[in-house]
Amino acid sequence: MPVEVTWWGHATCTVEDSDVRVLTDPLFARRLAHLRRRRGALPPPDARRADVVLVSHLHSDHLHVPSLARLAPGTRLLVPRGAPRAVPGLRRLTHLRLGEMAPGEETSVGDVRIRAVPALHDGRRLPVGPHRCPALGYVVEGAARTYFAGDTGLFEDMAEEVGPVDVALLPVGGWGPYLGEGHLDAGRAAEALARLAPRSAVPVHYGTYWPIGLDAVRPHEFHAPGDEFVRRAAQRAPEVAVHRLGHGESVRLEAAS
Repeated sequence: MPVEVTWWGHATCTVEDSDVRVLTDPLFARRLAHLRRRRGALPPPDARRADVVLVSHLHSDHLHVPSLARLAPGTRLLVPRGAPRAVPGLRRLTHLRLGEMAPGEETSVGDVRIRAVPALHDGRRLPVGPHRCPALGYVVEGAARTYFAGDTGLFEDMAEEVGPVDVALLPVGGWGPYLGEGHLDAGRAAEALARLAPRSAVPVHYGTYWPIGLDAVRPHEFHAPGDEFVRRAAQRAPEVAVHRLGHGESVRLEAAS
């Protein structure tokens, strides 16, 4: 049975595997603080349909409470351990089935197993204050094993922590002209691909949101990461099939036999 991946923009993806619909880091806003959506229409209402929603970390472009509030009653929501204390708005989402995860923990949804894995990224809600919540990636295992990296930098034991995967959803850019620590750009994402060695990869987290007023500042940093990742992945991991999707586009991928 193939897995189907749809990229809605930024880090928001739908992964359909074994009749389970998984939604990652939902962001359904035209504008978020100083960011605005510059490419791709807002995801349609059907994008909010999910059996389980995975939130990788607390930054507001990944944990967006108004977007989570639009999910259907009864949707299961998995967040980093400690997130409800750090983000009080989560506690008001009483229509959702909230669960907390830490690296190494697993849970099941239907015939799919979800495992939280470490990420090298600042897990705080704001850029000040104590570190109380981990940043996470997730491995979704059903007919295939799909790794959603969230936001992360390269770390030494990435391949060991993530384990064997068939599909990797990797961030390759950001929303500003410079990426700080704890991020993958196209080159570092290609190196991650070489370490993980999946069958297929989809670049995400680029080409969607950009700071207001910076449209003319290094625009290639907004547009180029997807194509740059394809080029670099061909050099570093030529055995991996890379699928650069447009906003709202899907790809069906086969798991290893």
